[in-house]
Amino acid sequence: MLPELASVETLDTVSTEELYRELIRRLGEDPSRDGLLRTPERMEKSMAYLTRGYQQTVEEVLHNALFDVDYDEMVIVKDIEFYSLCEHHLLPFFGKAHVAYVPQGKVIGLSKIARLVDVFARRLQVQERLTRQVAESIDEAIHPQGVAVILEGQHLCMMMRGVEKQSSWTTTSAMLGVFKTQMQTRNEFLSLIRG
Repeated sequence: MLPELASVETLDTVSTEELYRELIRRLGEDPSRDGLLRTPERMEKSMAYLTRGYQQTVEEVLHNALFDVDYDEMVIVKDIEFYSLCEHHLLPFFGKAHVAYVPQGKVIGLSKIARLVDVFARRLQVQERLTRQVAESIDEAIHPQGVAVILEGQHLCMMMRGVEKQSSWTTTSAMLGVFKTQMQTRNEFLSLIRG
């Protein structure tokens, strides 16, 4: 068992692995049982991987992948798989992201758009914020004429607990620039991601 914690500083002296071991104990299990012996170590590695977005920045991800190109038509990368953790229950939510922008002299390397989604998805999140962060980061990086992001996700916090609705999907959108002000541009985007 963990010693009584007199202050927050005391937590700094306890390893993350030991915190997970204590959590397993408090759930009513024996962390020294054969199947659970290395679980605290695995949990620590797993959580570090699932939240690695905290160690990444937009600048690092986009480094050397912004190009001057004379192109002003819509660029879309759709069906980008994403996996994240709900900040309310630490349960996964996952789905697909559809990202578009209309360049204004600069484009982003296509694979970097998917990596950008991961930077924000690999943090404790809500889908609404994740959607907005992806759109705003592209807007700030290349100042395009507009950016559109739609996320379609399934949330285990709704599927395996609470209301237990396994077939529900959540759709969120962020529309900036011409995607917000020009219905024709927005409709073209919506048509292309559904096609």
